[in-house]
Amino acid sequence: MSDSAAAAALVSGYNKLKAALGKRIVGQEAVIEQVFIAIAAGGHSLLEGVPGLAKTLLVKSLADAMHLSFRRIQFTPDLMPADITGTEIIQEDAETGRRKLVFQQGPIFSQIILADEINRTPPKTQAALLEAMQEKHVTVGQVTHELPKPFFVLATMNPIEQEGTYPLPEAQKDRFLFLIKVDYPTRDDEREIIARTTGGATQEIEAVITAEELQAAQQLARKVPVPDHVIDFVLDLVRATRPTEPDASEYVKSMLSWGAGPRASQMLVMAGKVRALLQGRTHVTTDDIEALAAPALRHRLVATFHAEAEGITVDQIIAELVKRTKKSEARVL
Repeated sequence: MSDSAAAAALVSGYNKLKAALGKRIVGQEAVIEQVFIAIAAGGHSLLEGVPGLAKTLLVKSLADAMHLSFRRIQFTPDLMPADITGTEIIQEDAETGRRKLVFQQGPIFSQIILADEINRTPPKTQAALLEAMQEKHVTVGQVTHELPKPFFVLATMNPIEQEGTYPLPEAQKDRFLFLIKVDYPTRDDEREIIARTTGGATQEIEAVITAEELQAAQQLARKVPVPDHVIDFVLDLVRATRPTEPDASEYVKSMLSWGAGPRASQMLVMAGKVRALLQGRTHVTTDDIEALAAPALRHRLVATFHAEAEGITVDQIIAELVKRTKKSEARVL
């Protein structure tokens, strides 16, 4: 298949996916787009929202719409790493009568993992999951077990309840491509949700995308060219978040105590490539970077006490930095 045909297939697959998810999910178009972009870019996503916004249903429906194996892991304070990765058990060989250790795979050996309420389990268990996300394999004893491909983790978090939770360290959040915020539905969407969920009809979702198509999309995205001025825009934006840079602005020094690292630049470019393809373009523009700046950066920045005291959110800081970077780029041009 030519690259142009593969790009058309990607757009077609995305449109089919949206139509399939629309049978269960009302609204949330931006969330669906961002989740798909993360998957097509080969990354993992954090979904943050209050209870009852269908975060779990969205991920389950997404798995149903793809020819991918799916497991849901409900994170609790007593969950151990072996409960996720698997463990070795003793079995007796029927022929020889001898006992041997046999690896019993955990639920992580699936292509889509829903890590439900990931901040409710201790750091030891979180680290086991995040290590598998990064390395794409699990090591038990002396043996390394490869995870299935493609492999995606979609983790949910509840931002309201903090008592009894274990917030993800900043270094571990950085392994997620996006932090996607799931907001309340509009009044019309909520009316539709009530009508759909209080009746007797249930909507089945047919699989419309295969694992091979997703892997082809990941390979295609890497071929999308990125103009130099877009690379410069990404660099200027990400480096502008670092208060320790010699040329850091007073605004950043007062609002951020920690900025984004090089991985943020990499992720922004990869996600921008996928968005460009979905928009029917063969190159990345600054509009793609601007549209994805918030989900790609919000979990990589740490606001100062001054910003929190003033009620200024990380999203507002990102929007201001994007605005300043655009002005700076315009002056250069």
